[in-house]
Amino acid sequence: MVTILQLALNGLALGAAYALVALGFVLVLNATGAVNFAQGDLVMAGGYAAAALAAALPLPGLALLPIVIGTMALLGLAVSALAYFPLMRRPATAVFVSTIAIGLVLQNAALGLFGPEPRTAPPVWDSEPLRWGALALSPQALAVIAIATVLVLGQAWLLARTRLGRNLRATAQDREMAAALGIPVNAMIALSFALAAALAGAAGALLANQFFVTPTAGGALILKAYIAVVIGGWGSLAGAAVGALLVGLFETVVAAAVSYTAASALLYAALLLILLLRPQGLFGEAAGRRA
Repeated sequence: MVTILQLALNGLALGAAYALVALGFVLVLNATGAVNFAQGDLVMAGGYAAAALAAALPLPGLALLPIVIGTMALLGLAVSALAYFPLMRRPATAVFVSTIAIGLVLQNAALGLFGPEPRTAPPVWDSEPLRWGALALSPQALAVIAIATVLVLGQAWLLARTRLGRNLRATAQDREMAAALGIPVNAMIALSFALAAALAGAAGALLANQFFVTPTAGGALILKAYIAVVIGGWGSLAGAAVGALLVGLFETVVAAAVSYTAASALLYAALLLILLLRPQGLFGEAAGRRA
């Protein structure tokens, strides 16, 4: 029982980090109608940013996190300027290819700057495990869950309770109508890229302590985000978060019961089953309208 609880905690922490990646993925998808396949490599860049800042600044991981988030938001603006706006009048496949190209640029930049060796970032909460009877709770896992929850709720508040959030949602729902109402559509799209990159950077900084970071780590992360979005419902922010938590729990609890390889195979089988039985996902709409 104790082991299951510890695995569930680790699974929730992993899923919470995946949720940040998936939410950023959906933000750009809703704002542009195109898939940003550089999202996983932005997570990798966030991990390297945390590792580099830790080497340069004598600060704990929690203090470095806002710097990483701000830096990655600026990188997100650069991605929008390079990969989206020059091609915004082109078919969505053009943006699909351009984001893949940006991801490859980020991979090679990381390889050139840091080399192929895995790097690690400092934990956001560095202390002894918290013990509750026979149960030992990882401070890092608890911190990841808490920070991810704050970021997810903060994004939900921004979108639901602020004028800026309403402008973002209006741009995602009907770009032409939003422009007719005087909303600066291009600025909202650029902000969506910045928010997505900030969430990716936070995920990278949180994951880089336990799982390390390498230049090619982004490919697996974008695949997990894609699976989470498909499970939750294409375009649904709440669905992406729930799907990511399910993926994280699956990867830890099921992998411990069988093996990581078998758990991955079962995850893909579950994905195929969802696509067959409920192609709109758990929170998607049958008509296919974006949330």
